[in-house]
Amino acid sequence: MIIRPILRGRDIKRYGYNFADLWLINTHNGIKEKGIPPVNINDYPAIKNHLDQYYPRLEKRQDKGDTPYNLRNCAYIEDFFRPKVIYPNMTKFLPFMYDKHNYLTNQKCFIIVGENVEYLTAFLNSSLFKYCFRDNFPELQGGTRELSKIFFDKIPVIEVTKEINKEFEKLILKLQVLIAKQENTKEIEIRIDEKIFGLYSLTEKERKTIGFVEIQ
Repeated sequence: MIIRPILRGRDIKRYGYNFADLWLINTHNGIKEKGIPPVNINDYPAIKNHLDQYYPRLEKRQDKGDTPYNLRNCAYIEDFFRPKVIYPNMTKFLPFMYDKHNYLTNQKCFIIVGENVEYLTAFLNSSLFKYCFRDNFPELQGGTRELSKIFFDKIPVIEVTKEINKEFEKLILKLQVLIAKQENTKEIEIRIDEKIFGLYSLTEKERKTIGFVEIQ
């Protein structure tokens, strides 16, 4: 499918999202180094017919691909189709979403791919992360934080086994079901916090000091 759902920064919530029913025609420009060819618009006559209404504007684009119908080159286009963490570039609430449904994003989001992204999603949403690292990100007007990559580089994250990562994945998927039903998720989020506290060997006093951190 080349018509893909797209999320904006404002759509990202803690563990989940509010989908605004926005879609992108992903006529990507391929990746020549990997032998992935550009999308041939002639293979999609209905989409070509739709885009032809805007052809004069498409033709004038400075960021077009091999043809006016193609998007500009994107070396990481394949990463959108892997399990990933999505988070907004600017936010007051520090929300991180786990996505395995191949959502695309606009320029107001960042994505993280790699190993154990389920555990990483849990860690980034945890009370421990917010308590310890919220101030790592510069504060802008109105309490908004800038979550650029450079501010993540010095945050230590312990490595976990595949088995532990799977435990976090199960909890996150349960959370997402509850979020979709608009049900309370605090019980599972506290369970996740406790697992994170345990991985970092926090004492009972340290756990009580941190508590359950929810930015509102």
